Amino acid sequence: MSSAYPVPCFSRAALVLLTGLAPLPTLAKTSLPPLPAPTGEVVLTVSGALSQTNTPGGAAFDMDMLAALPARSFVTTTTWTDGEKLFSGVPLKTLLETVGASGSTLTATALNDYSVTIPLDSLSDDAPIVAYSIDGAPFPRRDKGPLWIVYPYDADPAYRSEAVYGYSIWQLSTLTLSN
Repeated sequence: MSSAYPVPCFSRAALVLLTGLAPLPTLAKTSLPPLPAPTGEVVLTVSGALSQTNTPGGAAFDMDMLAALPARSFVTTTTWTDGEKLFSGVPLKTLLETVGASGSTLTATALNDYSVTIPLDSLSDDAPIVAYSIDGAPFPRRDKGPLWIVYPYDADPAYRSEAVYGYSIWQLSTLTLSN
């Protein structure tokens, strides 16, 4: 039987895609590069649901390892410092991606065992950062260092809430991921 209208000719794969009878193939998850072992003093330990580790049960970072990750800097005031300060460090989300983190919450713990739980869905690509320098210089333990979770508080009123101030833990030493 012939038709007055031409019938388009499609390959089987094109028909499957056009009709939606099969899902599109998913992209293979790219594997993360191996996490090197720290060679200096460990300043941060990440544990919990990680796919990349360099110690039994976790990932340990020295300052050089953190400084080798993509960094972000911003100028902001804080309720704990005088005047505007330039903070530099690795975005927390980038750090967690580096270790292949999963879960829904992150418990951040300071050297004095103070801890706070941060929902992972509250993290953006740029904020907060794990700051390792203020005004271009590292900061000592007695001055909130060597690591501090910092937000660009002046950039958005949402960063000036009690919850965000609570997430802004200084003397950061461990991060633990959980569901």
